[in-house]
Amino acid sequence: MAWFTLFFAGLFEAFGVAMINQLQISRNWKTVGLLIMGFGASLVLLGYSLRFLPMGTAYAIWTGIGVVGGTLIGMIRYHESKDWRRVVFITMILGSVIGLKLIS
Repeated sequence: MAWFTLFFAGLFEAFGVAMINQLQISRNWKTVGLLIMGFGASLVLLGYSLRFLPMGTAYAIWTGIGVVGGTLIGMIRYHESKDWRRVVFITMILGSVIGLKLIS
């Protein structure tokens, strides 16, 4: 259950980062609310996961999911660069997250 919770914490972190970018595009209260909700949910779920998982591993995985998720959202929604080298390094981060899960 802690791994499942940690996965969703990472997704909410990526969502929060996307809302920061959206706030730069359109400043409104809905975006601010979604930003607070995204990061709030992320931190609550991360806190729950830390009860059962080692802090270093959980933080690295949470950050990795946030990085990969934020980058993918940027590429898809905000038309950021899809250069093959960028994709290779994102894949390396994802591989590292999976490796941490497998050895923990």
